[in-house]
Amino acid sequence: MGCQADVVFATEKPDAPPTQARSCGRAAHVVQRGNDRQPCFYVEDDYRRYLAGLRESAIRYGCVVHAYVLMTNHVHVLVTPSSAGAVSRMMQWLGRQYVGYINGRYRRTGTLWEGRCKSCLVDTERYLLSCYRYIELNPVRAAMVADPGNHAWSSYHANAQLLPDAMVVPHAEYLRLGADAAERCVAYRALLKDALSADRLAEIRAYVQQQRVLGSPRFQREIEVMMGRCASVRPAHRPRRSSESDGTGSDPL
Repeated sequence: MGCQADVVFATEKPDAPPTQARSCGRAAHVVQRGNDRQPCFYVEDDYRRYLAGLRESAIRYGCVVHAYVLMTNHVHVLVTPSSAGAVSRMMQWLGRQYVGYINGRYRRTGTLWEGRCKSCLVDTERYLLSCYRYIELNPVRAAMVADPGNHAWSSYHANAQLLPDAMVVPHAEYLRLGADAAERCVAYRALLKDALSADRLAEIRAYVQQQRVLGSPRFQREIEVMMGRCASVRPAHRPRRSSESDGTGSDPL
């Protein structure tokens, strides 16, 4: 059964989201969600297939993956592209490959993904490690596991436990946590014990949803000058404070 182009990123046009143009060398937090919040993974082989595809696609399009988590009905990836538009191409190729696999395996048709991925540029200095933590603690917030190490499908095992993961490349900000890998793991686990505030969680969700620039006012102004458009979230769309998870393997973003 043929693959379906379910992932449609904005192209690099004047009205495209800031995350989709001139993002070379800047980390991006990407969310890919199942259509109508329905599952996109059913058995362990599905998770393995997606991760293999993510690794291949990242290599193919020159992207470096720093953190990821596969939930029941959505995916988070923290990635740095080496060229403009690389994240879009990576996710488009991955989405098509995975949809073809799912449709063939389960004899299904129709869309798998929710329209298009969402993403936001991330200010390295102030927000990069917050996104690491947001991503790898997602299964805990969703009440899927009590400890992030109990969720098999995330980069936590590489970043916090020193377990090999050929896909994960530490970001420079992560490397600053310690002089060697063991020291960095200890420091990172300490960060994970300090839960992100409700305000920070809501902030990350809002910036991903609106595809803006998650960062300090100064960083946002720099991007605004570069892009010629607003980089911050619209006040009318600031997120309401609600529970962090609905307990079904899905969080608000």
